[in-house]
Amino acid sequence: MNGVETKLPPNFISTIVAEDVKSGKHGGRVLTRFPPEPNGYLHIGHAKSICLNFGLASEFGGLCNFRFDDTNPGKEEIEYVDSIMNDVRWLGFDWDERLFHASDYFEQLYKWALDLIRDGKAFVDSLSADEIRETRGTLTEPGKESPYRNRAVAENLDLFQKMRAGEFEDGQCVLRARIDMASPNLNLRDPVLYRIRKMSHWRTGDKWCIYPMYDYAHGQSDALEGITHSICTMEYEDHRPLYDWFLDNINVPSRPRQIEFARLNLSYTVMSKRKLLRLVRERKVAGWDDPRMPTLAGIRRRGYTPESIRAFCERIGVGKKESTVDLAFLEYSIREDLNLKAPRVMGVLNPLKVVIENYPEGQTEYLDAINNPEDPSAGVRQVPFSRELYVEREDFMEDPPKKFYRLSPGREVRLRYAYFITCTGVVKNDKGEVVELRCTYDSATKGGDSPDGRKVKATLHWVSAPHAIDAEVRLYDKLFTEPEPGDDFMEKLNPKSLEVVEAAKLEPSLEEAPPGSRYQFERLGYFCVDQDSTPSRRVFNRTVTLRDTWAKVMKAEGISPVK
Repeated sequence: MNGVETKLPPNFISTIVAEDVKSGKHGGRVLTRFPPEPNGYLHIGHAKSICLNFGLASEFGGLCNFRFDDTNPGKEEIEYVDSIMNDVRWLGFDWDERLFHASDYFEQLYKWALDLIRDGKAFVDSLSADEIRETRGTLTEPGKESPYRNRAVAENLDLFQKMRAGEFEDGQCVLRARIDMASPNLNLRDPVLYRIRKMSHWRTGDKWCIYPMYDYAHGQSDALEGITHSICTMEYEDHRPLYDWFLDNINVPSRPRQIEFARLNLSYTVMSKRKLLRLVRERKVAGWDDPRMPTLAGIRRRGYTPESIRAFCERIGVGKKESTVDLAFLEYSIREDLNLKAPRVMGVLNPLKVVIENYPEGQTEYLDAINNPEDPSAGVRQVPFSRELYVEREDFMEDPPKKFYRLSPGREVRLRYAYFITCTGVVKNDKGEVVELRCTYDSATKGGDSPDGRKVKATLHWVSAPHAIDAEVRLYDKLFTEPEPGDDFMEKLNPKSLEVVEAAKLEPSLEEAPPGSRYQFERLGYFCVDQDSTPSRRVFNRTVTLRDTWAKVMKAEGISPVK
């Protein structure tokens, strides 16, 4: 089983796969793979690849392997391995027993490298990395052959075996393919196949001190697993001739086909592991799972659901043209999902105390509140109402402008699920700041309706002061100030990407809300309980605001979220 069934809209890759199945290629079977390098956390761009690979397998009754392309021990960590597996499972996919590693194939890859040497198609080069780079040539000028390119087969075999035995130091020599230094494709100009790295591998320990390059290991790993369709992003298009060269010149057990698609680019963020790692190392964020990060760990902690991510990937589609998806479209996807499933609650982020002077002192009554108007089966809960309440400070103005309809002296408003109240007085501190409102209520308006039919123009959320629970609420915004941060992204960090509200007041139904649970704070947005939350320190993250810029503006005007 591959986990959840993912329905992908028709795309050029599914058309290719369908034609292969119809023609009987690969015996009509479909086997894809998701092959992350464990050198960082997965981000939402990887989610597109995960959904595509598992989705194709599901659509054509095939399977999808999960393989770690673990060929670079200097950048790989077990932390990344664990996080990647957790992310794929969270997204809803399962690889059953089909978990593989490129390191599983190190011995076979080594033997194939020996075969290439024996066939005169690979040689040990003693040039330094800088010298190899300098002689590679340019897009308009051919490269220069290494002076070691024509070493005898026997000498190359001996040197390569000594490389494996640890008789050379890092950088002293490499194994290169002998292809064509004049090729217009730079990837075919005698690429490096093996380099020396005298460091422990997270899985194989100190067994190896030479490691295959990604380009050499990837295609052969696909062939060993019997992969039929090797789906990659467009940056590997120029590498495909090399991918095929290896398959043509090595006695592999099967012949996979590499197909490229456009990677996901998202506005107001960066989608490079290198850049994300820099943000983490320079402490610009709190870690890989910071809710401002585009990592799956980060957006999960922020409160995104796997269903919303899968729906987002389905909607943006699969193509070959590079494009940037508006962040507002991702936010639309999570709003649409949470609107159907998130319970409604009331919370006040910037509390202003209200005393209802004609409400009996010491009395508490419990009012019915709808848990989710989109889901009648969610039922109702009871919220306490008392003489003293909290409302949002921004819901009151002492001298309001013409179109301000919320609380002000002498004005009547509705309290959600409760009563009509009228502001009758204002209490200020020594600095002249409003610290408390005095109000009266109309007992005949219980439930929020007036029996005499009078109307009010505003409905406010509130919490009962004696029953409210304290919470820290983290309000997240875009990580960058510009849609395309570019290479100087560190200079475009948004200084207001995180605002911490330390004295929020929430309704008591949230007192035992477990980490990861999601809610809509009425009028404020969608929030989730952070993993750091404890009974003594409740912490909530804002997932997304209620304002839907994509649905209300772009969709109405027929603007595509993909640019």
